[in-house]
Amino acid sequence: MSLIVPGHRHFFNLESAMQGKKQPPTKIIIVEDEMIIATNISMQVSNLGYEVQGVYATGEEALTAIKKSQPDLVLLDINLKGGIDGIETARRMQRNYNIPIIYLTANSDDAHFNQAKSTHPQAFISKPFNNIDLKRAIELTDSRVKHAEKIENDNLNNNKVTQVLHDSIFIKNQERLIKIPITDILYIEAERNYCRIFTKEKEYLLVMTLKEMDEKLPEEHFMRIHRSFMINIAHIDEVALTYVAMAKRTIPLSKSFRDNLLNRLQTI
Repeated sequence: MSLIVPGHRHFFNLESAMQGKKQPPTKIIIVEDEMIIATNISMQVSNLGYEVQGVYATGEEALTAIKKSQPDLVLLDINLKGGIDGIETARRMQRNYNIPIIYLTANSDDAHFNQAKSTHPQAFISKPFNNIDLKRAIELTDSRVKHAEKIENDNLNNNKVTQVLHDSIFIKNQERLIKIPITDILYIEAERNYCRIFTKEKEYLLVMTLKEMDEKLPEEHFMRIHRSFMINIAHIDEVALTYVAMAKRTIPLSKSFRDNLLNRLQTI
């Protein structure tokens, strides 16, 4: 059974997903300015069964690539050539994306370690490193992220508090309350302790976490599909392996939320 969207090439095999078929490989970006080392890392990562989305020599190039195609993991050299080093690259990336980092470094001194630690990496690998070091660091990171997503998803499903709302919500804007019909809301994106509500024509910023939004909005209309996104399922145009399309926009879809979404869809 497949969900096929007219006019699009993408299709999603619902039976395969719901029967627990093999998930697509973890997508990894490598940021390393020594090209011989970068090539060697890329080969090792590919041989371990992961997908290398790209290899970049500078932080600026990496940030541009991440914006276009968000990876599942970044292998990041701390000492990069160019305008920004690896630590600053991580900080800029984390302003917009919650992507795990594994640092690669030839400097193991306390100063570099303490600076890098502030960006909360999943691991440090000291150069030169062997295949086992890399393999274990990636596997542990992949396992931690999937486990955290599963726990968060389970908690949301088990502890959901639904408040009765009718056909609209009211959003405070300065001294006014603005009415937004629930049917107009496309999706909601989390930005730390804020949420952005997107309609077809406008967007609204609220001081509220996505978890709090999830508890307030009616679950017959809304559901989480990513740690940072909630959607109005009535507006779904297309479901692919890693995203949901609606109103000519693409919303990332996490592996851990995919089955729940598929269970909500009526398919033929």
